[in-house]
Amino acid sequence: MENVVLTVHLILALLLIGVVLLQRSEGGGLGMGSGGGSGVMTGRQAANALSRLTWIFAVAFIITSLTLTIIAARNVSGSSITDQLDIGSREQGPTSGMPSLEDYTPPPGAGQPAVPGAGQPVPPPAAGDAAATTAPTAETPAAASAPATPPAAPAPAADSPAPASN
Repeated sequence: MENVVLTVHLILALLLIGVVLLQRSEGGGLGMGSGGGSGVMTGRQAANALSRLTWIFAVAFIITSLTLTIIAARNVSGSSITDQLDIGSREQGPTSGMPSLEDYTPPPGAGQPAVPGAGQPVPPPAAGDAAATTAPTAETPAAASAPATPPAAPAPAADSPAPASN
């Protein structure tokens, strides 16, 4: 039953598309090439016939859509797809071929940073260490606390010729 209604639905969809494409946007419909009224149908009669066909096909399309919806609603069961496939009720473990989480051990070094100490919080200096960080002591040279600067460029030698100006 569902396949018959679905086939009729698809045929109606194609017929509806065809009838809509045959109509002229100005409402003339199929009367594009007729110079006078000498044919069997005038342009006005063709437009009326196409608009009636459009309405008939549209109403039939909506009826088949509603019928397919009702058929699909009757075929639905009250359980979910996982209940139908019996996925959730299987036990995970050695009997199903999947390892359980209790048997899992991470590889060595898993979860550790690539650089030792990276990602670890740096503790703030203690109150007694504040004076040691502000003034250099005899144990730490003053150059160690000063920022590093690049060495100065060597001065040109006195016996080298000066560049000639033009």
